Amino acid sequence: MVKREVIFRCPEDMQMKAVAMLIQKASSFRSNIWLQSGERRANGKSLLGVMSLGIQDQAELEVTAEGPDEDDALETVVAYLESSELS
Repeated sequence: MVKREVIFRCPEDMQMKAVAMLIQKASSFRSNIWLQSGERRANGKSLLGVMSLGIQDQAELEVTAEGPDEDDALETVVAYLESSELS
């Protein structure tokens, strides 16, 4: 299992698109991917789960990946969340 913290930087008007793209990227891996915001945790491959976190711009997230391609999964998800694609 690997994990890393990241700051979600995304304007409010782009958040739905950003979450949809995040789900698409996470779903391309065999590993389980989890996002945690505060005390709430959600499956990173579940649109409803991620939406239930109520993530806002500048939120601190913990991203966890566990499985056969966990390193690649973590790097891809974190790179996306940190990228300028979101702003």
